[in-house]
Amino acid sequence: MRILSIDYGKRRTGLAVTDPLQIIAGGLATIDTRDVLKFITDYVKREPVETIVIGLPVQSNGQPSENQSRVRCFTGELRKALPEIPVVFYDERYTSVIAHQAIIASGVGRKRRQTDKGLVDEISATIILQNYLENLKMKH
Repeated sequence: MRILSIDYGKRRTGLAVTDPLQIIAGGLATIDTRDVLKFITDYVKREPVETIVIGLPVQSNGQPSENQSRVRCFTGELRKALPEIPVVFYDERYTSVIAHQAIIASGVGRKRRQTDKGLVDEISATIILQNYLENLKMKH
């Protein structure tokens, strides 16, 4: 079964999933936030998902970020829609910064970075998921 991760944003939401053996995280999509609940419920009908990991936006000082209340509200909707799948929060501090650096390091041109804003969201979701997987491995 896969693990799905969500980088929930005000306008766009990045999604990432593991392979069925939960070894590698990979980007899935960037979805308009208004459509993300339907996208996820449709996805889990096609692919077995064991856990959903949602990036919890926290400021560098540990205080909740502006987006955290939206994330918690969405999480409530998600838990109602998919009560059989556990939903866990994972600290997403600095993932957008790391995602931007990864995109630049990979050679994506400035023009594409400016037009493809969703790329950062999808990569952020992938980083959240990869960090979550590494944290799980350390616990075992």
